[in-house]
Amino acid sequence: MMEVFNNFYNLVPVTFAQSLIYALVAAGIMIPFRILNFPDLTSEGSFPLGGSLCAALLMAGFNPYSATLLAVCGAFVAGCCTALIHLKLKINTLLAGILVMTMLFSVNLRVMGKSNVALFSVDNLLEKVWVGSSTDLASMIIMFVIMVVVIGLILFWFFKTEIGMSMRAVGANLKMASAQGINTWAYTIVGLGIANALNGLAGAVLVQQQGYADVNMGLGILIDGLAAVIIGETLLGRHEVWRQVAAPFLGSVVYYQLISLGLAAGLEPSDIKLATGIFVLITLGLPVLRGGTAETLKLRE
Repeated sequence: MMEVFNNFYNLVPVTFAQSLIYALVAAGIMIPFRILNFPDLTSEGSFPLGGSLCAALLMAGFNPYSATLLAVCGAFVAGCCTALIHLKLKINTLLAGILVMTMLFSVNLRVMGKSNVALFSVDNLLEKVWVGSSTDLASMIIMFVIMVVVIGLILFWFFKTEIGMSMRAVGANLKMASAQGINTWAYTIVGLGIANALNGLAGAVLVQQQGYADVNMGLGILIDGLAAVIIGETLLGRHEVWRQVAAPFLGSVVYYQLISLGLAAGLEPSDIKLATGIFVLITLGLPVLRGGTAETLKLRE
């Protein structure tokens, strides 16, 4: 037992730093699922797209600021494409996300020119913002905490504005929002764009933090993010704006510490995705098994 505790203690700082990056993915998954009521699978493509674009631009000589910004813009466009496919072609939301996600795999390969790229020889955003943060774990954690808090506050402010409330109205009742004169198309497109921009930002930051980009880095990220959202909502609830915004960030931290605990206890890394999938399945299916309705995740066509 003491060995398990020591292993867990040693893993905590590393997984905490990673959880702060993946918290952006969880927030990017929460927005379409909860705010827009639009089940979106694009994150498994937009997350590596952000990393691939950032890596390719850094290797091409761009500075980390512009490379990260362009990566975010690319992921924003990917989210907009998913929304347009659904709205314009009347394709199911899940299928639209799958189509974009699948196409982005080829796009990411084209962008990087190969399946993975090493970035150890180029400047990175961490060093530009805080010298030494890419090697000093404490500095890295502080910087990531600041990043997450700032983005969380921006999202909280945004969803309290007239635009944000209109976006929430679209997700709450599409027909009613349309009857009130709200441009549902515009808010859906922008909402998915913002969500995937967060995914792209997470991908861009991650590749600079770990020093390489891989085309398969988004594999299973949707389930991880969804698990984080569910944990956060279980702990905080989601009936107020601040709770809904904070849930994915808190959930991501807790989720990755649970991963650390599992690894410390002897769980094989290859079994993590299986365990996560079972957890999400039980969480979503439990209300139905109890005879209620699965309110944890409402999907619409």
